[in-house]
Amino acid sequence: MEIQKKIEIVNKKAKFEFEFLYTIEAGIVLLGTEIKSIRMGHINLSDAFCIIQEGALFLDKVHISEYSNGTYNNHEPKRRRKLLVKKQELKKLHAKVKEKGFTIVPYRVYINERGFAKVEIALAKGKKEYDKRESLKVKDLKRELDRNIKY
Repeated sequence: MEIQKKIEIVNKKAKFEFEFLYTIEAGIVLLGTEIKSIRMGHINLSDAFCIIQEGALFLDKVHISEYSNGTYNNHEPKRRRKLLVKKQELKKLHAKVKEKGFTIVPYRVYINERGFAKVEIALAKGKKEYDKRESLKVKDLKRELDRNIKY
């Protein structure tokens, strides 16, 4: 098992399913085996979402694989993890989430220059079906243009 130098895991499905209004960076409270697993790139954000409970922000349904060299005190892969955000940001997010149609989605997990795991979360609004079709058209057009430019 080799630890990667630069870790950046992006939730591409979230960009397709949601329209991001604004994003913020948050720290994650992790166990020792979890950070080791993240540094090896064993994390999946596809079903993840954030909830506000008891005045704190939590990351739910993020799958961090068990650390291969972990012993009996290895972590549970899909446990709820606390996110560290400032109180005023939490209040702003909570006010928006109360409105209909808004949700908080984790978009990107990365290791910063100091070695801490960070999550970029976005306040998002769900896209309608026609918005998703439009996104696919734009993506296909861009791909076609890139193909034509290379040849």
